[in-house]
Amino acid sequence: MIKTQLTEKLGLRVPLVMGGMQWVGTPQLAVKVTNAGALGLVTALTQPTPEDLKKALIEAQKQVYPDIAAERKDKFGSLGVNITLLPAITPPDYPAYARAALDAGIRIFETAGNNPGPVIKILKDAGAFVIHKCTTVQHGLKAASLGADMLSIDGFECAGHPGEQDIGGLVLLALAAEKISIPFIASGGIANGRGLAAALVLGAQGANMGTRFMATAEAEVHDNIKNVMVEKSETNTIHILRSFRNTARVYRSPLTEEVVEMEKRGAAIDEILPLVSGKRGKQVYETGDPNLGVWTTGVSIGLIHDIPTVREIVTRIEREAEEYLQKGSALVVPKSRL
Repeated sequence: MIKTQLTEKLGLRVPLVMGGMQWVGTPQLAVKVTNAGALGLVTALTQPTPEDLKKALIEAQKQVYPDIAAERKDKFGSLGVNITLLPAITPPDYPAYARAALDAGIRIFETAGNNPGPVIKILKDAGAFVIHKCTTVQHGLKAASLGADMLSIDGFECAGHPGEQDIGGLVLLALAAEKISIPFIASGGIANGRGLAAALVLGAQGANMGTRFMATAEAEVHDNIKNVMVEKSETNTIHILRSFRNTARVYRSPLTEEVVEMEKRGAAIDEILPLVSGKRGKQVYETGDPNLGVWTTGVSIGLIHDIPTVREIVTRIEREAEEYLQKGSALVVPKSRL
C-alpha cells in the first residue's frame, strides 16, 4: 500500500484522482472510481443547472460502498466535484455550482482555470478541501495564497488546457517540489503504474488521471471512441485555439486539423466557434464518430492498450507502482559494495 499526504488527508487507498472531464466526468463514473479506492470527481458542468448537480450528487453518494463512506466520513467525504472556470461568452454561474455541491454535502473540490479566487473562498469558508489545477509554478503559488490545500500540477502532456508555456511534466513537477510549500499531485501523461511511481519520486503525493479513466468499461462514452483510443498512438493529439491563448489538446482529426489551418489564416473566433462547440463534442461521445466534433485526449492515449473496468485499472496501477518503487529502491546499494 502506498501512503502519501493525498491518501492520508482524503482517506484513499490508492493515490489517484479522476480528472475533471466535460461530458465524461459523470456521477456514475465518479462513484466507480471512489469505490475502487481512489477519488472520483464529478465534473460540475456535466449537469445542466446547479440544482441538477445537487440532485445528482445526493443520489451518487448513496451508491458509494458503506465501508468507504464510513471510513472517509471523518475526513472530507467520499466524492469530489470539479469546477473548471474557462473563458465563455456567457459564463456559467460558477459560484452557484459551488454552493449547490456544498449543499449536497460535498467537501472535496478540484478547481481549475481562470481567476478561481472567488470560488475558492466560497469553498474554504464552508470548510472544504480544495485541490487547484494549474500549469505553471507561478499559478500554483498564487492558488496557494488564495487558500488551496493542494495543487494538481498539469504538465504539457495533459488533455484539455495545458496553458501557454509548454512545460513538460518532468521539469514542472521537479520545479514544484523546489518552489511550492503545499503538497501537490501530478497531472498529464499518466496512465499506468510507471507514471504514478515516477510522479511520486518527483515529489508528487499522487496522480490525476483523465484520459485513462475515459477508456474504461464504465465510462459513459460510446464504445467506438474507446476503441479509437486503444488503436491510436501518442501522436494522435493536436493543439487548437493556440492563436487565442486558450490552447486545448484534443484528438487529431480532419476537423481539428481544419481548425488549426483556419487559425494559421487568421480566422476570427466567430468563424471557429461552430466547429469547436461543446454540443458537437458531446455528440462524439453519444454517436461514436470521432470526427464529428472536438474531444479532448492527452498524449497518454499512447499508453492505453485495453478497456478494463475502473476497479481493474486502479488495482493494476497500484500494483505496478508498488513494484516499480521497490525496484527503484533496490538500485541503491551501500558504498562498501561498490
